[in-house]
Amino acid sequence: MLAVVVAVLFVGIAVVLVVSAQAAGRERPLEDRTAAVPAPVEIATTVNPDASTTADVGEAPEADPAPAAAPSSVRPVVADPSWTARTAAATGIPERALRAYASSALTVQSEQPACGLGWNTLAGIGAIESAHGTHSGGGLDAAGYPQPAIRGIPLDGSASAAIADTDGGEWDGDAVWDRAVGPLQFIPATWQRWGADGNGDGRADPNQIDDAALAAGRYLCAAGEMTSAAGWRRAIFSYNHLDSYVDDVAAAANAFAARAAG
Repeated sequence: MLAVVVAVLFVGIAVVLVVSAQAAGRERPLEDRTAAVPAPVEIATTVNPDASTTADVGEAPEADPAPAAAPSSVRPVVADPSWTARTAAATGIPERALRAYASSALTVQSEQPACGLGWNTLAGIGAIESAHGTHSGGGLDAAGYPQPAIRGIPLDGSASAAIADTDGGEWDGDAVWDRAVGPLQFIPATWQRWGADGNGDGRADPNQIDDAALAAGRYLCAAGEMTSAAGWRRAIFSYNHLDSYVDDVAAAANAFAARAAG
């Protein structure tokens, strides 16, 4: 099939993804798609009592209300290292990326237990957005930063909505136009609202995968529960308003779950 690059901007998140020319813009009935919705996969956990995060938890992005305050001190939950190593080997997800997805899912589960976010869902998004931080031809370093940095196209209106610079180039290196940033492709304006500190270093950085994964997890859960097929699809659709994107995330998440289960 002919693959085409499509620039998409919705709800403040810009992504560049590859879809088939035949599938682009095609919408299947919901009943034909719900079987593709993945279930969360259990993670062996440990708790890090010395780290904390203080980023805000927001309400549903459709209404764009002011974020509600998160607990003043959140104890990030991290996956057991042996689980991470074993699951990374089984799924093919880089271990550093998997650690971020799992920690984000566990932390969000502790904050919002009714949401039902699974690590495999975050991994599905990470696979499509940046191939787990490898789209620039490199990979994640030990600190969780893509090397080289991942930057999207300038959002200058030529292949996307036009979004003039909002961050002075602080995150995206562009003082003229905004660009999607990092392994999960946040744009600066979205990061200003949803930015999170997932690694406990006191700084929320969209280029850093722990921070980006925690922000993405909270963003998804703000759309509502993810335990039903409709709720899961609604959450992923809030991240990128394309049914084909939702289908692609579901397929990737299901594949990771199947590989993890052996």
